[in-house]
Amino acid sequence: MSQQPHFVIFITDQQRADWLGCYGHPVVKTPHIDSIAQQGTRFDNFHVANPVCMPNRASLLTGRYPSVHGLRHNGCLLPERARTFVEQLAEHGYKTAAIGKSHLQPFTGLKPLYGMPKAGEAWRQDTKDYTLEEPPHYETDDHYDFPTPYYGYQHVDMVTGHGTQCGGHYAQWLKAQRSDWQQLLDPANQIPHNYTCPQAERTQVPTELYPTSYVAMRATQYLQENLSSQQPTFTFISFPDPHHPWNPPGKYWDMYQPEQFDVAVHFEDHHNPPQHLRSKRQDYEDGSQITHRQQSFMAKDQHIKEAMALTAGMITMIDDAVGNILATIKQSDQADNTVICFTSDHGDYLGDFNLLLKGGWLRESICRVPFIWADPTKQQAPHSNTLAGTIDIAATVLARAGIEPFNGNQGISLLPALNQDLALRQALLIEENDPVPRYGLPTAARVRQVLKDNWSLTIIMGQDEGELYNRQTDPHECHNLWHHPSHQTKKMELLLALTHLLTAQMDESPKANRYA
Repeated sequence: MSQQPHFVIFITDQQRADWLGCYGHPVVKTPHIDSIAQQGTRFDNFHVANPVCMPNRASLLTGRYPSVHGLRHNGCLLPERARTFVEQLAEHGYKTAAIGKSHLQPFTGLKPLYGMPKAGEAWRQDTKDYTLEEPPHYETDDHYDFPTPYYGYQHVDMVTGHGTQCGGHYAQWLKAQRSDWQQLLDPANQIPHNYTCPQAERTQVPTELYPTSYVAMRATQYLQENLSSQQPTFTFISFPDPHHPWNPPGKYWDMYQPEQFDVAVHFEDHHNPPQHLRSKRQDYEDGSQITHRQQSFMAKDQHIKEAMALTAGMITMIDDAVGNILATIKQSDQADNTVICFTSDHGDYLGDFNLLLKGGWLRESICRVPFIWADPTKQQAPHSNTLAGTIDIAATVLARAGIEPFNGNQGISLLPALNQDLALRQALLIEENDPVPRYGLPTAARVRQVLKDNWSLTIIMGQDEGELYNRQTDPHECHNLWHHPSHQTKKMELLLALTHLLTAQMDESPKANRYA
């Protein structure tokens, strides 16, 4: 048995915390993911650094906030100068692999929203190739020999995109499996169905050829070949689902029915809706909202229930894939020396106030994600309520491996909270940076939220109005107490906490080695 533990981290794309059986969902079946929680600790108060794919994934790898590591919003990239905890593991003898979605560099092949500013940028462009996830590398029939190390990963099996529009190595593999792959992927050829929700697509892609199955197959093969006592391993297994479009294949399409789900909170339930929600409502009423892209949109109850049913099918498919991978780990001689984690990169409104997808309105449904840590060598409490986040994963893994984080890491190790309910921090910061003006705001939003003592406070740069919610008495956040005379002291307390967190948002690296 290797002295250092193996690590397997599962991550999904766009899955809120409460959509797992072990987190209390009454309908969705996730027995295999639940089994990880049964063997470890379920963190109930775990939040993202940023509720968008790319910036939060970069925060996971660096242990740093987007405003510090530089990947501020989708469409940016993580500079290869940025150090990651995976790189540190590799430096200390770990064999490292990423299988599935990475999304640390743009992968759409789309042109930038804006051209180069006339005066240029504050940073000079480096000479690194940041197109490694882009489509042109994967257009040939030959397997693209992905250059490594890639942010510390020595082995990369790349999946880009979502649903049946996934690219990367998956697309090359799919072409080799079926000569009619283009017809399979074309949404115009989808199987007829009676769902009317935007982005509900009943794909012809067989279950065994769907991206979730590909990730499970590649992960299983890799672990069978590398999980041994010879060298500790870190394996990052990243599923592109349950991100929209909603297109679970085969039996997973009708595994759940819309009638099994309820919309818990409607637009009308908010007593004083903020600008973001008012803007979405206006778009919904005048018919100008976008429902075929990545922007959040408002939908009627039936469409939301359909999206819920299809999301549930995608989640259960992931759970089955996780079960196959767990079986591979159990069959190895390293099962008792493998730490297993499960998390997601961000959530989904999934019906909150009739909204779907995600956007610039920071709510628990898009900011709170699952985090499960199962260590077979340690005694663990079944759950922890400590305030924690994606920012802490790097420090926690490194601490378990006996490696000190690099200077500039902003997270904390959660190991002390595994067997006792400790308050490791008093307040937590969440960032959100829009790339373009939207939601009726005059400029691209810069949003900051602080969580403290079951309260949340949110401000948007340049806006006089903020949001203040007591999540203990108002779990759906329907009563904005920003102007309430009885809660001005609490507002000042949280504003001070936010000020301290923002003051700390300075890059501490490199550390000065002498005074001037």
